[in-house]
Amino acid sequence: MSIGRARQGIVYRQGSLGRRPSVPTDAARLESLARRRMSARAWAYVAGGAGEGATMRHNRAAFERWRVVPRMLHGITERDLRTEVAGTPLAAPLLLAPVGAGALVRRDSDVLIAQGAAAAGVPYIFSNQGCSPMERTARAMGETPFWYQLYWSTDERLVDSLIGRAEDCGAKALVVTLDTTMLGWRPQDLNLGSLPFARGQGIAQYTSDPRFMEIVRERAARPPGKAQVTLGALRTLLSIAREHPGGTWANLRSREPRAAVETFLDIYSNPGLSWAHLETLRGRTRLPILLKGVLHPADARRALDAGVDGIVVSNHGGRQVDHTVAALDALVAIRAAVGDEPTLLFDSGIRTGADVFVALALGADACLLGRPHLYGLALAGADGVRQVIENVLAELDLTMGLTGVANLAELTPEALQPAP
Repeated sequence: MSIGRARQGIVYRQGSLGRRPSVPTDAARLESLARRRMSARAWAYVAGGAGEGATMRHNRAAFERWRVVPRMLHGITERDLRTEVAGTPLAAPLLLAPVGAGALVRRDSDVLIAQGAAAAGVPYIFSNQGCSPMERTARAMGETPFWYQLYWSTDERLVDSLIGRAEDCGAKALVVTLDTTMLGWRPQDLNLGSLPFARGQGIAQYTSDPRFMEIVRERAARPPGKAQVTLGALRTLLSIAREHPGGTWANLRSREPRAAVETFLDIYSNPGLSWAHLETLRGRTRLPILLKGVLHPADARRALDAGVDGIVVSNHGGRQVDHTVAALDALVAIRAAVGDEPTLLFDSGIRTGADVFVALALGADACLLGRPHLYGLALAGADGVRQVIENVLAELDLTMGLTGVANLAELTPEALQPAP
């Protein structure tokens, strides 16, 4: 039985016993229920976007400009969703996108996401801004492959250390995010004065790194500056102590946890990142390299000419620059510019299996699922992540079956037409 019909069968059989899904199967209700479950700070960080949210609206509006054209009497009863991307075999053309500071949603967020991804058989791209060390998250993946996202620090030795650790713990590819050399203007977070990293959340890849902690200890050895004591400052200090490795009480008496946050804010990303930096990357890792955040065809061609293994077409889910081109429109333009052979992944705006169908038809080799898996995490932990993934893949499978598409090679632009 196909994965789509199997998933339907599970839900309907449970329904006959009076049990409804703990995670909604439609994107709107999934988001609505997750919002009720999250704190204001968590919702602002996960669901918020840059500026007035125009880029997020553009991402969704781009899907509305395409119509699926089903074919009838095709006799197709089985679908094959398998593919391979950058040397990683995939059971289906889907990976979980890296989303930082997941502990805003649930403690041990990265491990829970990894467990849900592994249960669904879908790779997870570990966030550089994760809340658990990559080695621990890797163990939770079991035999399911995973990739590692890299933010390029201003400290080159730290860059090498993070890459080396990703290789050592079994990552199958390195995804370098290009579009977050600085944080974009995010009013939802700004209006709350909320930056999770300043509270020690989302920096576990750093506080578990020997090179980073070497820098931290040098900083902690300097004479302390004068701190302003407020109730908010005390709460922040307690959060930092809880998030830092070791015991909370010992961390409250140590200068290192606060120095770690200060160090992170100074060096976590590199505003001067350039093509010259990327030219050094092939000599620094044996992993396949993908660049995430590319939107312009000229940048895509230059990256491929430089020898990268793939591109993730993404506008960071609308979180970095407002009024940016929709990621789906950029995918169409980039695929036209680079031809059929290069590996293109798509990120930003995916909510449903039908969305995945459209993106694949327009040239993506696979898609990244971002916010929805965090919503599943909020509602039901690891099992919520699994359910969200399985719902998306079930709809993709059923959409292929109902339109006469037997495998991903047959999923071409001919399956779509522009909206009138």
